[in-house]
Amino acid sequence: MAAVDGRETRVLYKFKSKAGADVIMLAAHGDQALQALGRSPSAQGIFQAGDLPALIARGDAAIADEQSAHERAVKDAEAEGRKPPPQPEVMLRQRLWPLLELMRAAQAAGTDVAWGV
Repeated sequence: MAAVDGRETRVLYKFKSKAGADVIMLAAHGDQALQALGRSPSAQGIFQAGDLPALIARGDAAIADEQSAHERAVKDAEAEGRKPPPQPEVMLRQRLWPLLELMRAAQAAGTDVAWGV
């Protein structure tokens, strides 16, 4: 945490589980990951073992949605004779993959994934 204008702000997220190595993300990327998983960004939290299958499915769906949206935008642009939009330099798939892998390992081990604790 770092102080900005007298308040604490997150600089990093550190997702931890007994099932694997820590996953560290910059705050903006961690916020994006949490939102893709249907959670509000927060300084600390937990993905309980029982919730992991649904969270993993939601993450996979968010990745597929982003890819489909980009493909639609490219097709629409080509159909209208416009230059297609560039693919983002870093897709959600790349940002979310390490966390999803930790979540899969935690699911297999029957343990939680926590951050900020």
